[in-house]
Amino acid sequence: MAIKIGVVMDPIESINPKKDSTLAMLLAAQKRGWELYYFTQNRLLKRGDQALGLAQSISITDDASHWYALGDMNEMVLGDLDVILMRKDPPFDSQFLYTTFLLDTAGQQGTLIVNKPQSLRDCNEKVFATQFASCCPPVLISADAGQIRAFHHEHRDIIVKPLDGMGGASVFRIKADDGNFSVIVETLTKHGSCSIMAQRYIPEIKRGDKRILMINGVPVPYALARVPAHGETRGNLAAGGSGEARPLTERDAWICAQVGPVLKEKGILFAGIDVIGDYLTEINVTSPTCIRELDHQCGLDIGEMLMAEVESQLQGQ
Repeated sequence: MAIKIGVVMDPIESINPKKDSTLAMLLAAQKRGWELYYFTQNRLLKRGDQALGLAQSISITDDASHWYALGDMNEMVLGDLDVILMRKDPPFDSQFLYTTFLLDTAGQQGTLIVNKPQSLRDCNEKVFATQFASCCPPVLISADAGQIRAFHHEHRDIIVKPLDGMGGASVFRIKADDGNFSVIVETLTKHGSCSIMAQRYIPEIKRGDKRILMINGVPVPYALARVPAHGETRGNLAAGGSGEARPLTERDAWICAQVGPVLKEKGILFAGIDVIGDYLTEINVTSPTCIRELDHQCGLDIGEMLMAEVESQLQGQ
C-alpha cells in the first residue's frame, strides 16, 4: 500500500517553483509512488478529540509554468496519513502555534510529523542556536536598551534582529559610531517590550552566510553560501544575495557534530543551520530552504534523501 503523505504549506499557487524546497520534497515523494495530499493552515480543524483537515489530492510536475494539479476537496482524518510535512513559512504567529497543537493530535494518532510539533514550539530559530554557545559568536538576547547598548559598547560593531523574522527582514548592522542606535533598538524592541537578538558582527559575511541542511542530524555534504549583494550586510537570498555551493569545511563539520545529536533527539528530521565564518548564527527548523539550489549546483537530490529517511522512520515505528 502506498505511503500517504500530507503537506501543510502556504498556498501552492504563490510559491516560486524554481526555488521552492517543499516542491522538491513533494516531487521526491511522488517519484516513490506515494499519495500526496495538500492542506493550508486554515483548512485544519479539530472535532472533539480528532484532528481533521480539508484535503486535496495533489500531483506535482517540475514545470515552472504549471507545477501542480489539485483534486477535489474532502475531509480527512489526519491520523490516517502516514506522514505530514509542516512546511508553513514563518512568522511563528498565533495561527502557526495553533496548527502545531492540531498536528500534535495527529502525531498522537500515529502520524509522523516533520518536524515534531513540540520542537517547532521549543526551538526558536535564533534562541535555539545559543544552546551551542561554543559554536556561536558573542550574543545577547534582551529587550532592555541599556543591556543592548552595553553589548554594543563592548563589541563596537553588532547585528541586531527580531527573534521571529525570516529572509533577512529587519536585520540591522550598528557600527561603533552609528547615530541611529537608539531608534533602531526602540523600533525592534517596541520601546523595550519585546526581546531581540544582538550578535557581534562577523566580517566573514562578505564571503557568504552558509546554509547547511541537516537530515536527522546528518549534514548534506555541501553548504549554500549566500553572498550579500554589493552594499548589503545580509546574505539571505530573499534580500538579494547570490547562492554558491561549497563543500563543508572542518569547522562546518564540527559545528554539525555538536548540533546534530540534539536535532535527532528532538525529532527534527529536517533543519537548516546557518554558519558565518567559524560561527553558528541560527538553526532553522520551521521551513528550511535551499534544496533546489544545492540540487542544481551539486547534482544532488536532497528531497529524495529526506524521503528515504522518512520511510526509514516509518518502518521503525
